[in-house]
Amino acid sequence: MEKTYRARVMVFPFHGQGHINPMVQFAKRLASKGVKVTIATTLSNTKTMQVGDGSIKFEPIYDDCTEGGLGGQGGFKGYLERFEASGSRNIAELIGKLENSEYPVKCLVYDANILWALDIAKRLGIAGAAFFTQSCAAIACYYPMYYELLGEPLPLPALSIPALPEFRIPNLPSLGSVTERYPPIIRHILNQFNNIDKADWVLFNSFHKLEEEVVKWMSNLWSVGLVGPTVPSVYLDKRVDNDNDYGFNLYEPNADACMKWLDTKGTGSVVYVSFGSAANLNEDQIAEMAAALRQNDDDNSNSFLWVVKPTEESKLPSNFANEMLGKGLVVTWCPQLEVLTHHAVGCFVTHAGWNSTMEAISFGVPMVAMPQFLDQITNAHFVEHVWEVGVKPKVDEKGLATREEIQRCIREILHGERGEEIKKNAIKWKGLAKEAVCENGSSDKYIDEIIARLVPT
Repeated sequence: MEKTYRARVMVFPFHGQGHINPMVQFAKRLASKGVKVTIATTLSNTKTMQVGDGSIKFEPIYDDCTEGGLGGQGGFKGYLERFEASGSRNIAELIGKLENSEYPVKCLVYDANILWALDIAKRLGIAGAAFFTQSCAAIACYYPMYYELLGEPLPLPALSIPALPEFRIPNLPSLGSVTERYPPIIRHILNQFNNIDKADWVLFNSFHKLEEEVVKWMSNLWSVGLVGPTVPSVYLDKRVDNDNDYGFNLYEPNADACMKWLDTKGTGSVVYVSFGSAANLNEDQIAEMAAALRQNDDDNSNSFLWVVKPTEESKLPSNFANEMLGKGLVVTWCPQLEVLTHHAVGCFVTHAGWNSTMEAISFGVPMVAMPQFLDQITNAHFVEHVWEVGVKPKVDEKGLATREEIQRCIREILHGERGEEIKKNAIKWKGLAKEAVCENGSSDKYIDEIIARLVPT
């Protein structure tokens, strides 16, 4: 660390591992450059998070243990109301307390989902930076929907993405009816645009060369900054000390069992299957996946590591895990960063959530993209058609990817001609991801620009 600035940035992530991890990683980047960082989050998260050095502090601004989390009274909407009522008061008090300290808060970096956070920043006279944990392309797709909801014309022509499928609405009990054009989850997402034009920066966990055309379009709207990939530094540039993990996991990973098992497998021979923390496959899709992996057993050169969350274990075919012992390993969670960077992994079957997609791109791992809902649809489209680092199984009229389709895609990547091209592209993007965060890379320079504006020399 070259110098310490007399400034603090407050980072305010939304609930959920997919939101917290990239924002904590961005906080580590700021701290490594001499900026003090406070991460404001829920009480349960402060008890779970672990980050090595003292330049980052965690402060609870909402007691979800007492007042109720996402599963509490009123479902998703009730949680948002309680979170805003309590969180807005507490975060303003926290910023006020630090005002006369050695390191006053100069900027509030808030998850774009928490749009009321910008109002607090403006009221307190500090900079406000919206942080999107989805891709630039996904946000560009949402933007016209926002104006449709308002009943107003777009201020500029929509970004053209040929052959992009429509977003699907997630089938989650807390969302209420999905027969409306815009159910609660979509309205919540679209609300992110309500005051975005007032933000000092609009940040993304992405890098410039990955979404160059989208950024060009988006820069007509906002002051856009790409600061990713936000994966631990040890896997890319190794410039941030002791940064080898996100420091936050919803589930306890079976680290030793996974890594020891992978160590016994040949290079590029393992199919890694994981659908992240939020996506829930139905019983039919799990049965098709199990059948595809079982059929893959005919090819003795390939094994599989499948993460099946505790909430989904009952959907597995009877005795599947025991029958597949030796050929396949089924676990409830695993250290994904370590798995994706292991030499044995040749293919990643993923829901194409943005964090998983960015990890696979950063580590050069080809993907079978099976999107379940929302921004995953856009991510999977770009994986196959724009970056060309994977394939997407076709789905039937029920939205199901059949065992034959899944198996076809796996074989295409591991053994097909197209797979060779995909592997070359994956290596190319891996190099560009590393280049972005290295010294004087596009993402590194943008973080320096933010600091320079916060702490003028």
